[in-house]
Amino acid sequence: MTREDAAECLPGPYSKGPLIVVAAVIIEAERLLVVSKQADPEIFYLPGGKPEGDEEPLEALARQLDEELGVRPVEPRLLAVVEATAALEDVPMRLTVFETAVDRAPRLGGELADLRWITADEGDVRLSPALMDHLLPMLRQRGALAS
Repeated sequence: MTREDAAECLPGPYSKGPLIVVAAVIIEAERLLVVSKQADPEIFYLPGGKPEGDEEPLEALARQLDEELGVRPVEPRLLAVVEATAALEDVPMRLTVFETAVDRAPRLGGELADLRWITADEGDVRLSPALMDHLLPMLRQRGALAS
């Protein structure tokens, strides 16, 4: 059975097309907030997750940020839509990314293991493929992060 055949058998987000995920770019003092999950605490991602049911992307983002970090997005705006491989699931993923401020200091919650504020050149943090290959270069080019 191929990976594509297996995906057809799975319910939910793994069937029919890429995994749909929303995430937030949260930058404070030229540092980007990244989080790791208990399922694989060595890999850091942007905070966010999968929409539930018929949730719109911004609804899913607000729910995920509340569950994971205890914060609400403030003036989110669409930054990018990225096609990449999901680090944990190893399947195609469509990541909708919003740049946003948040209403208070983030705290660990939900299924998170750690959170860090990183610069553009953090060498000791293992980042997800979407973040490393697509979003970090975009943020570096914009000069949004400290070196």
